[in-house]
Amino acid sequence: MEMKYKLVWEDDFNIDGPVNPKIWNVEHAGTGFGNNEDQYYTPREKNLYCKDSILHIVAHQENYKHRKYTSAKITSYGKKSIGYGMVEVKAKLPKGKGTWPAIWMLAESIRNGVRWPLCGEIDIMENIGRNHEEVHFSLHSKLYNHVIKTQQTYFETIPGVTERFSVYKMIWEPNYIKFFVDDKEYVTFTKGEDNRDTTKLGWPFEPPYFLILNLAIGGNWGGEIDDLIFPQEFLIDYVKVYERID
Repeated sequence: MEMKYKLVWEDDFNIDGPVNPKIWNVEHAGTGFGNNEDQYYTPREKNLYCKDSILHIVAHQENYKHRKYTSAKITSYGKKSIGYGMVEVKAKLPKGKGTWPAIWMLAESIRNGVRWPLCGEIDIMENIGRNHEEVHFSLHSKLYNHVIKTQQTYFETIPGVTERFSVYKMIWEPNYIKFFVDDKEYVTFTKGEDNRDTTKLGWPFEPPYFLILNLAIGGNWGGEIDDLIFPQEFLIDYVKVYERID
């Protein structure tokens, strides 16, 4: 039986200028974010702006505070939540060694004392510039995460993701999470598959979560950086969040 969904919130970035403050928080930090990332996230217009109904997240090679690169990161925490249902983000990825764009989610409990990875993380799309056509889909939990190399993850080579806009979609249900690109399903992760733990240590994926859009540079996974590629843009056409109609 085909699922039916109702749109609960969206952003099509149709007002030129800053992002909508009723939907997004803008990060201003350069802590490395647990991944030894090389960028400093700023709220400046040169790193983050909307124009012609497109969100531009722009990375630059420049000295800023203690970092050599700047970029931007926005989150919906405390403003727009995500529950069981469907998320769609239409985006065009940057290209070049050292880029690390991501569309991902964390549990709101991370802001209430439940630390990563116990809170849970859902990666709708990750990509690293040295393999610019590889799209990664992952889940992280206390027992299964990238730090201990046990995360539930899958990647596929999808030609053209840095040349055109594609729709990255996730369907989230209590017992499974599915990932799509341009309506083609690439992987489903199911609660308890392969004899994995079914407690919150192994499957902490319960609402509410919040959405994160960012362009990291370098770090543990982004790797070596080619300074000749900058500036690089992560472009987002729209974000749509749906809940299931029972």
